[in-house]
Amino acid sequence: MTAQEKRMSMIGHLDELRWRLLKTAIALVLGSIVAWTFRGQMLDLLKAPYVDIFPGEDLQTITPTEQFGSAMRLAFFGGFLLASPVIMWQLWSFVAPGLTTKERRWAIPIVTALVALFLAGVGFAYLILPRSLLFLNSVLDAELSVTVSEYLSFVLRFLLVFGLAFEYPVFLFAAGAVGLVTSAQLAHVRRWAVLAISVVSAAATPTGDPFTMLVLAVPLYLMYEVTLLLIRYVLRK
Repeated sequence: MTAQEKRMSMIGHLDELRWRLLKTAIALVLGSIVAWTFRGQMLDLLKAPYVDIFPGEDLQTITPTEQFGSAMRLAFFGGFLLASPVIMWQLWSFVAPGLTTKERRWAIPIVTALVALFLAGVGFAYLILPRSLLFLNSVLDAELSVTVSEYLSFVLRFLLVFGLAFEYPVFLFAAGAVGLVTSAQLAHVRRWAVLAISVVSAAATPTGDPFTMLVLAVPLYLMYEVTLLLIRYVLRK
């Protein structure tokens, strides 16, 4: 390939990336607009664990702009959830041209798995959120007073970390599909995988407490084992 052809190829990739990013941005904006109309219901849902654990307490606002900023944060997070199928499809569509025809047949299953696992991670995080709040509040005997922005910053990061962490089996399976790893190799490095999962769980959890780290690390390890079996018996590798 000549220098001119390489340059044209690079320009083509950049142009493709620009259009994929534009479509992703449009999906995020439209999803955020829809989520904005349900910002009150979203806030009630997210603060329900806090209200249940601390009856009689409610979130506070301190600055005049805090409510608007919190509402925008809710809208963007809700928009991201709604737009996640489009985002995952655009990601796949960008890398698909570099794959073989046999590899491209995994498009719909992989995109579906990406969306499903992300939402499963968010849902799982929401279920264990009350336990994490209880653990954190038991460390010191102190009165708790939380603002809306502080609480949403904590909760949304909490949900997002779990959602993104639950995605990794798809990329591991994709690596197996293109021949980068085999089930035997994954089984051989199992101990190192446990160590890596533990380190990532400790570093990624926004709370930093051992309870949250453990409840993130356990399902990640189980998904590692399930992915290993899928590579072995589905991909035959």
